[in-house]
Amino acid sequence: MSGDAEFSEYFAARVQRFRRVAFALCGDWYAAEDLVQTMFVQLYRRWRRVRPGTVDAYARRILLNLFLAGRRGYGREYVTSSVPERESPPSRDTSLRLDVERALADLTPRQRAMVVLRFLEDLPVSEVAALLGVAEGTVKSQTARGVEALRAVLPAPTTEES
Repeated sequence: MSGDAEFSEYFAARVQRFRRVAFALCGDWYAAEDLVQTMFVQLYRRWRRVRPGTVDAYARRILLNLFLAGRRGYGREYVTSSVPERESPPSRDTSLRLDVERALADLTPRQRAMVVLRFLEDLPVSEVAALLGVAEGTVKSQTARGVEALRAVLPAPTTEES
């Protein structure tokens, strides 16, 4: 299989997952889409050099670096003569989901990244620490503080939600 075909297959299999993670990081579907698109462009440029068993970790690292650096290159606006057609963001407008999104937005970018990677991506502490270039103790303490902040503003789950 050629490199382009392998990349296309990888893209199709992972794009939704990375969109979900990007949205959890930045809280905006359009910014998340731009972030993921930039991530895949950078990944494609390096595709032939990435070892097969490390592609997810490499892509996640790119996404995280883009988010934490606050790069504005993925959010630029261009003036055009006509409005492009855009796909609507997924419609899951439950009040709890909106509360979680707002609460995540109140965390610092690093705390938000740690909480998202630990609980949405279900990564171990050691991998989150390696991705962010911090000590495992920092991940543990910042994740605990982030979860504590989320619990302070979110309603306690009812027995039906558990």
